[in-house]
Amino acid sequence: MNTYKMTGYLKTILPILLGTAIYAFGILFFIIPNHLMEGGVTGVTILLKYAFGFSPSLTNLLLNIPLFLLGWKVLGGRQIIYTGIGIASLSLFLWIFEKMIHLGWIVPFETDFILATLYAGVTLGSGLGIVFRFGGTTGGSDIIARILGRKYSFSMGQVILTIDIAIIGLSLLYVDKENILYTLVAVFIASKVIDFIQEGAYSAKAFTIISDHAPEIADIITKDMERGVTLIPAIGAYSKQAKYMAYCIVSRQEIRRINEIAKKVDPRAFIIISDVNDVHGEGFREDK
Repeated sequence: MNTYKMTGYLKTILPILLGTAIYAFGILFFIIPNHLMEGGVTGVTILLKYAFGFSPSLTNLLLNIPLFLLGWKVLGGRQIIYTGIGIASLSLFLWIFEKMIHLGWIVPFETDFILATLYAGVTLGSGLGIVFRFGGTTGGSDIIARILGRKYSFSMGQVILTIDIAIIGLSLLYVDKENILYTLVAVFIASKVIDFIQEGAYSAKAFTIISDHAPEIADIITKDMERGVTLIPAIGAYSKQAKYMAYCIVSRQEIRRINEIAKKVDPRAFIIISDVNDVHGEGFREDK
């Protein structure tokens, strides 16, 4: 294996290891000490911990073996390798943090339910989001979410949220209702963080400006703001008149300036502003 391929694998594997470490930390530092819950196979391991005192690291590994075999069949070669890395590393980091807590090297957070819930959602969502973004999973419902996402284009966060709510509902037999309510908040936050990381940390705005003076507006944007603008030919359905639409992508800080330019040139300009995620290209994030 040459150095280039090895570097490519490390750029994928290391973030997966980081993500599983963050996720395992959230489970043992925020979830279990506050008797909260999680979804998927992780939720089952937590229930077994509450009911019988089983080690989450061991039960996570054992329960994920059948799902790993399913993933091997459906997801394919390289991706299932990353899934195996995710499952193994999650179990490993769960074991490491268990030992650190047992030795007193880290103290679980169990003083404020609200803060524990918020930080649980952020840490779990951040960990899973990083793992998903680099093509891995941690097993369990993550495998199901990735399969459904591939076949039906569902959001990873939406699929996991649905599965988690179903499993957490079953946990009412073992966990207090108040704790379940806090858990639902954590799961909701985690799903949003997952989608945020999946879509990209950089968020921008897309402007579509429909005006009889669109070329003039585009010229000013290009010269004054140094932003690229695309002119798109259009015909009004009612007036049947030909005109242009000016389309451009800007950062959030430039929204007000674009509006000012468009309205100054044409107070009757029709402006559409849309959210854009993960922008690549000159002036934004450039891939190397």
